[in-house]
Amino acid sequence: MKRSLGRAAVASLLISAVAMPASAGELIKVAGIPFDFILFAMILVGVTLFHRHTFLIGLSGVVTITLFRLLTGGFREGEGVHGLLAHLHNEWVSLVNLLCLLMGFAFLSRHFEKSQVPLVLPKYLPENWKGNFILLIMIFVLSILLDNIAAALIGGAMAHLLFRGRVHIGFLAAIVAAANAGGSGSVVGGTTTTMMWIDGISPLKVIDAYVGAVVALCITAFFGARQQHAHSPIIKCEPEKIVVDKARVGIVIMILLAAIFTNMVVTIRFNQYAHSFPFIGVAVWLAILISVPIRRPDWEIMPQTFKGAVFLLSLITCASMMPVEQLPPPSAITALCLGGSSAIFDNIPLTALALRQGGHDWGVLAYAVGFGGSMLWFGSSAGVALSSMYPEAKSVSRWVRHGWHVAVAYLAGFAVLFLANGWHPDPTHKNLPKKVENQSAQSSYADYGAKATTPAVAK
Repeated sequence: MKRSLGRAAVASLLISAVAMPASAGELIKVAGIPFDFILFAMILVGVTLFHRHTFLIGLSGVVTITLFRLLTGGFREGEGVHGLLAHLHNEWVSLVNLLCLLMGFAFLSRHFEKSQVPLVLPKYLPENWKGNFILLIMIFVLSILLDNIAAALIGGAMAHLLFRGRVHIGFLAAIVAAANAGGSGSVVGGTTTTMMWIDGISPLKVIDAYVGAVVALCITAFFGARQQHAHSPIIKCEPEKIVVDKARVGIVIMILLAAIFTNMVVTIRFNQYAHSFPFIGVAVWLAILISVPIRRPDWEIMPQTFKGAVFLLSLITCASMMPVEQLPPPSAITALCLGGSSAIFDNIPLTALALRQGGHDWGVLAYAVGFGGSMLWFGSSAGVALSSMYPEAKSVSRWVRHGWHVAVAYLAGFAVLFLANGWHPDPTHKNLPKKVENQSAQSSYADYGAKATTPAVAK
């Protein structure tokens, strides 16, 4: 452990040492790639290789990239400390909203688990491979209403009960895929779609992802269900009488309605104030606090949940400082590649980059980054969470070998989504300056910041 921490610290020092400006106000490039992106990629590689130290890597990444930008071209909003403060002023509402929602949805998921509803669901399953198939559909539906992490953990718990702990790796991959597919088209079902929602993208644009997600679900659920049935069929038992806690179910509904209603009101009626205060996050926490006298939340999960949320926010902050005007223009191929990359790198910072760039088809992108991470166990938060319950899943070779159907499902779902809906970019999402043809490859952040307008949080 100390050795890994030492390596991470040395890597951070090397990054800081290498990241010295060639000349102020100029984008430094290596082989034509802005060095900002190289730093960002090194942070994501560190997250991939050192899963136990992601929190420290995320924070050190923010410090490194911030220092690099201070020493070189500054920020879009200006140079030096003034530019940094202006940048943080533009970003703080989105970051606080996301922090509140990530932690609030964690409490929501706990309320749902303790409502006893997950224990009632298995008794409705057939006792053959079709039962496994229906279980995955249940996980898909749960992820629409809950966070995909919670849906994957609930599905893993139900699978442990039904198969007496003998769960096939291919079925574990299918559980993660079902949870990610369900969350890909719901603004409350996954962190990436929640980020899009907070950034002003309509839920009606994100919901298009279900065209591909349903196809992907059917493919991976079919093969995963048959793998599990051959490995260990369903062993059902008659549990003692289970009483559903209706009060906790009501709390779950109240929290969801608070988030959805507040976002609609702010977006439609008070759009001009949306960028100045984290209305959605505050509404969710008001609902949580109001429910305390009815059912006590699991405050014990707060430290770990806060730590995980800060890690994700650190990656998003890093992404917000990237020179997105240097990225390839948004396209279906770009979205397909981002989805594939999310299996290796975390899909949160990749989504943050896409949001900063703007001009994507958000339904296609939501499907790609939402489902694409299922192809590896560490490619999504749902996979990492489920692997903590099933340590045998922490093998890239076994996940790829037995969960091959997830990659096939990803490509098939993407193809159906693109052929059915096409590619419809959203040019109104960000009021960014148009990229001038033949723009100098060495354009500075300061020049870009002088032309850019402050992005709105919600439109």
